[in-house]
Amino acid sequence: MSLPLSNRIALVTGASRGIGAATARALGAAGAHLVAHYGSHREGAEEAVAAIPAERRLLVGADLRQAGAARALWGEAVGWRGRIDVLVANAAVMPHTPLEATDADWDAAWEEVLRVNVLEPANLMREAVRHFRAHGGGRLITLSSWAAERGSAIAQLGGYAASKAAVRNLTQTIALNHARDGVLAYVVAPGIVRTRMSEISAESRGGIEAVNAMLSLGEMVPPEEVAALIVFLAGGECRHLTGATLDVNGATYIR
Repeated sequence: MSLPLSNRIALVTGASRGIGAATARALGAAGAHLVAHYGSHREGAEEAVAAIPAERRLLVGADLRQAGAARALWGEAVGWRGRIDVLVANAAVMPHTPLEATDADWDAAWEEVLRVNVLEPANLMREAVRHFRAHGGGRLITLSSWAAERGSAIAQLGGYAASKAAVRNLTQTIALNHARDGVLAYVVAPGIVRTRMSEISAESRGGIEAVNAMLSLGEMVPPEEVAALIVFLAGGECRHLTGATLDVNGATYIR
């Protein structure tokens, strides 16, 4: 029986942990040929794609802290099968940017969050849109955050919240201007997902149980639920969702 994404080639950034790893597994299970990007944690990416047949997977390492890394990543990804049908721009960092930081620490943290979360994803999205327009269309799915909509409840994560707002806005601009080119662009905005980054940040809010107590469903979002939504969007079954921001936070934050 044919799988829903059996003829699609997808690139997922940050596939070694959290949402990215869950998405890599889910896309592979749906039949996609998968390019799984990782920064430094190759073992995590290998684990994420282990169930995907070898002929349907490619692991590519790229340090998105380096200018131009995304363009090189895109070139290697396209070179594998000659095209990409789906880009999932997920990789991100969450450095602290407290107002009380030294000037040097403030500048370094902002440079890191803008490079990894905005500038290199923007380069990747640019490459994807140009490729999609030349090949009859494609799907662009970016990971934003509820912090992009309401600001971060953690004061030292202002840089992260701002970076996710930038990603959302660029995705919306692409959706608005390239819909007739067959480019479908979606924003997925999770709340607190049970990932390594969220577990670390929970320490500043009294721990995981304290965070769960603040959430309407009493639990962080399982990354597999976000991955399931991404697989649906990758299928392009609902074209008129293009441009939408899809909240995944268990009704804790309703716009």
